[in-house]
Amino acid sequence: MAGLIKREDIDLVRERSDLKEVVDAFVTLRSAGVGSYKGLCPFHDERSPSFHVRPSVGTYHCFGCGESGDAIAFLMKMEHTTFAETVERLAARANIELHYEDGGSGPDKEQVGRRQRLLEANKIADEYFRNQLGTTGAATAQQFLAGRGFTAEHAQHFGVGYAPQGWDNLLKHLQRKGFREDELRLTGLFSEGQRGIYDRFRGRLVWPIRDMTGATIGFGARKLFEDDPGPKYLNTPETGLYKKSQVLYGIDLAKRNIAKKRQLVVVEGYTDVMAAHLSGVDTAVATCGTAFGSDHVKIARRLISDDGTGGEIIFTFDGDAAGQKAALRAFEEDNKFLAKTFVAVEPSGMDPCDLRQDKGPEAVVALIDSRRPLFEFAIKAGMKNFNLDTVEGRTGALRHAAPIVAGIRDSVVRPGYERELAGWLGMEPATVHRAVQSAQRAAASPASGQRRGQSGDGRSVGHGTDGADGDAGRPGGAGPGFQRPDARDPAARMEKEALEVVLQQPTLLSAEQWQAFYAADFKVPAYAVVHSGIRAAGMAGATPSQWVEQVRQEVPVELGSLVSELAVTPLPARTSEDLVRYCRDIMNRLFELQITHQKGDLMGRLQRLGPQGDPAEFAALNRQLVDLEMKRRSLRARD
Repeated sequence: MAGLIKREDIDLVRERSDLKEVVDAFVTLRSAGVGSYKGLCPFHDERSPSFHVRPSVGTYHCFGCGESGDAIAFLMKMEHTTFAETVERLAARANIELHYEDGGSGPDKEQVGRRQRLLEANKIADEYFRNQLGTTGAATAQQFLAGRGFTAEHAQHFGVGYAPQGWDNLLKHLQRKGFREDELRLTGLFSEGQRGIYDRFRGRLVWPIRDMTGATIGFGARKLFEDDPGPKYLNTPETGLYKKSQVLYGIDLAKRNIAKKRQLVVVEGYTDVMAAHLSGVDTAVATCGTAFGSDHVKIARRLISDDGTGGEIIFTFDGDAAGQKAALRAFEEDNKFLAKTFVAVEPSGMDPCDLRQDKGPEAVVALIDSRRPLFEFAIKAGMKNFNLDTVEGRTGALRHAAPIVAGIRDSVVRPGYERELAGWLGMEPATVHRAVQSAQRAAASPASGQRRGQSGDGRSVGHGTDGADGDAGRPGGAGPGFQRPDARDPAARMEKEALEVVLQQPTLLSAEQWQAFYAADFKVPAYAVVHSGIRAAGMAGATPSQWVEQVRQEVPVELGSLVSELAVTPLPARTSEDLVRYCRDIMNRLFELQITHQKGDLMGRLQRLGPQGDPAEFAALNRQLVDLEMKRRSLRARD
């Protein structure tokens, strides 16, 4: 039974995960001051670096797009893994044993060990096939690739390999690497006969099928020789690693571009993925011997952040009957997306690979640019089954099309398609409108189940364009309800610099400084909330990385990015001595500002008291003013 990972273990993973090491695998970082690094943001396109990392507090922040977080958040966004998966990966890297709530044990150790052996076998097979492609025995495979416009460099980029002819080439290779026969039976790399197991892929061109993290979990192999009795394409069978309904070929190469562009292009074959990427369509993937189904939808939604605010899924299909059938199957999954779905059909029947070879890369790009809404394609494809020259045919086509138009989630777009449908059928718009309304009522009735385009709790999840945008997702935004502090205001700048010091260098503050900081009165609303969050988090016992995360947890979610920004803003210090001096000066300036505010309040009370006021109160206020002045002079003396 898998349970929730214990909070203290998650904190330990955060503490021991070197954020710079994690980020370095994806971003080239350069020094940006004492303990600070910067590079080009992996989450948006930019020419000058605005992505900052401060390993000592375990936090990153992009001043361009506003993305921020810790090592766990970074890896989740880059690898598109779940929180638990990411924590478990980082824990394994740091040799941390995780513990689970409610008696849960997490991943079974024996199962994990078996999975690692399967991954290792697939990795070695991947390397073996790729090496074989460069041998003289792979001449037919080399000619096949060249005949479709792919070079040796292209094959290397996509990991294409060759399975040599013979019954036990890979078998012997893996046995020499120490794999037992009982382990090899589980890999899907071998078939079994009366004399034992033998190579499943023989005399075939081989593509590695990788998961989201880039690990090879299976293979797709294309027939090259006429005497091969097997099918044209042969994939790895279902294994502990490979589930064909849950994998997409090319996802390891396309995932970052899909997430960045919020676009996913689904093509039909391995060479189509290669051709699309080489033509500039770097968001292309393909299913592996199965239709695009519910599990693929989940992958797509995670990658494009499918929240109804944008993004698109584009299916490419041949223009023949089989292609139309595949497109209509995809349309059945459309209601599971919030993103807009499109179809791009090549009229002459060429796939992206043929198109690139025959008309050049620009033709592949043009095919994607020619995409049409999937519901429009579904309407027109169905209308071909009716004779529109007759009243009966037009009526039947309307009955077919009305539910499709009724299912269009964008209430602005739907009336336009009602008018289009009226034109296609040669009917009055009012007639089509009534039919669509009737279809909507039928879909919403209890007997028909949940209405298309609604979430499980009945809320609309359409493409709507009228959603209100808050500041939380905008670069530099302080979140809904919080105005962005004015950088020109000296008091606001002072508060900001003080918060930067406290979040980045909490150990440099003395007990006296902490006491004075807690007592400080922050005037800027956003900074005042962060100040309260710092007080609530409490520094006792927390490491620097835990400290920033604790503060993030204590502030409203819309201010989490501001906390990260404050935690990574480079401090103007070149040496450790400069850093200590800067932090001391900033805190002293904050306290002096607070003393000035307090003195102003006391002077106001004295004025309101007047000459006729209580002498004891008058004397007490004057003593407080003297004490504050002494504190101010003491701070000045320390500078």
